[in-house]
Amino acid sequence: MQLNRLVNFHKTMGDTTRIRIISLLKEGPLHGQAIAGKLGLTAPTISHHIAKLREIAVIYERREKNTIYFYLDQKKLEFLAQAILRIGSGDEMKPFQFEDEEKYKVLNNFLQENGKLKNIPAQHKKKLIILEHLIKGLENGKTYSEREINEHIKQYHEDFATLRRELIMNQFMFRQDGQYELNPKEMWPI
Repeated sequence: MQLNRLVNFHKTMGDTTRIRIISLLKEGPLHGQAIAGKLGLTAPTISHHIAKLREIAVIYERREKNTIYFYLDQKKLEFLAQAILRIGSGDEMKPFQFEDEEKYKVLNNFLQENGKLKNIPAQHKKKLIILEHLIKGLENGKTYSEREINEHIKQYHEDFATLRRELIMNQFMFRQDGQYELNPKEMWPI
């Protein structure tokens, strides 16, 4: 079941236009019109390919006034591209090498003394640290219902829907037919 995510990554990346978009974003963030202009394609075509790249979480976006800029998550791209080599190897290589001290600072800043989240971090790096913290009470290999996941997340924050979605989008968990399961650590972005 988890191998499907790797297959999907490689299928999505098997497109010339998407590789060209990644090549452009490697040089820095761009908005959709700029990407379309540089590649000589229409804006709807670029939107389609951007959506596919967002689905596998190798790009993310930030809004500046009325313009949305797209950024390449190069570390995640490298991690996913190399994940096939780590299957069954027991290699716990992580895509981001956060220092324990940094994790401690983030957790200390965003968690109250009772363990609840003060708020959900806006910065992607900090959000990943918080999401990793949220799943510590869940068991590998166990399938959870949506209700069970909601109850688990409510221990930390009342906005369980947003956090549940973030866990899926950031590949900490896999969802199928209303059932949730932790992804192997090799697929986590942290």
